[in-house]
Amino acid sequence: MSKKWEIPKTYSAYELKEYSEQPGRAKIVEKETKPLKKGDVLIRMHSASINPSDLMFMRGLYGIKKKLPVVPGFEGSGVVVASGGGWRANSLLGKAVACTAPGKGDGTYSEYMITDGFSCIPLTKETTLEQGACLFVNPITALAMMERIAKEKHKAFVQTAAASALGKMILRLSIRNGIPGIHIVRRKEQADLLKSLGAQHVLDSSSPNFERELRVLSGKLEATIMLDAVAGELTGKVLAAMPYGSKCVVYGALSEEPISYHAGMGIFQDKKIEGFWLSSWLPAQSPWRLWRITSEVRSLLGQEFQTEIASRIPLKEADRAIKEYAENMTRGKVLIQTGWNP
Repeated sequence: MSKKWEIPKTYSAYELKEYSEQPGRAKIVEKETKPLKKGDVLIRMHSASINPSDLMFMRGLYGIKKKLPVVPGFEGSGVVVASGGGWRANSLLGKAVACTAPGKGDGTYSEYMITDGFSCIPLTKETTLEQGACLFVNPITALAMMERIAKEKHKAFVQTAAASALGKMILRLSIRNGIPGIHIVRRKEQADLLKSLGAQHVLDSSSPNFERELRVLSGKLEATIMLDAVAGELTGKVLAAMPYGSKCVVYGALSEEPISYHAGMGIFQDKKIEGFWLSSWLPAQSPWRLWRITSEVRSLLGQEFQTEIASRIPLKEADRAIKEYAENMTRGKVLIQTGWNP
């Protein structure tokens, strides 16, 4: 596009001063706009989503620690308003994109962000900037999980935190692909919600008959893979009830507790626990595979990967946004917005 964007010398950002849970750990500051390196783009941010990984990052408990002070936020959306040069960066100029934060440097909770051109996905006209802000973390994780189930030829699966945004995406994707799932929740209203979305097998982990019901159902369906976002005691309890040779893929740790794993499960039942981290999975994919994955994600954004937006909160109230999301993650996504509309 030929439009000339006016680039400010400074902009507002939500900056983290220390890794902790303490009030005042982050605040709104004015930051200077840095020059772009070749391959970089400058994005005028519209929306940024809050994920469990963002909460862990701000507490210093995530797999990545950046040099402080730093702007948090792993994913968001906006319009590319400047390019540092190179074919990829130049091709994005003026386009609405979904974007991820660079491995080093500031993230998405800001009016502007610099990232690599290859960390952006152009949005179609059918995809809003709000939906684009939720395009990376949950949809690609859901797709990677379902591809693993198919590749390893599991007949059915079990998932924890099934009422979460990601859990609901996995549910919709499994229905589309015809793969039976056992969806574990903690409350009756969550079970009712998933059933309204088409889930056939929903179990409440607070039920006194939970383990027996899971053992019978997972055996009947031959559910031999568990997708776990909770960790802690629940992981061992679920894996113990699953059939011989089952495996658990841990991609989250919402409980923040150690996983209970009795040695006998490994020795006598051939049960295994593996980890999945999107930040290390993505770089291992070929450019062609990444193109195919992102194309599929974009095509499903209005359906299987539709994200419910619970709240839209201004950047200047980022503290409130983070608190609101942390207190009720299953209600829907909370977006931090700059108030700018292209």
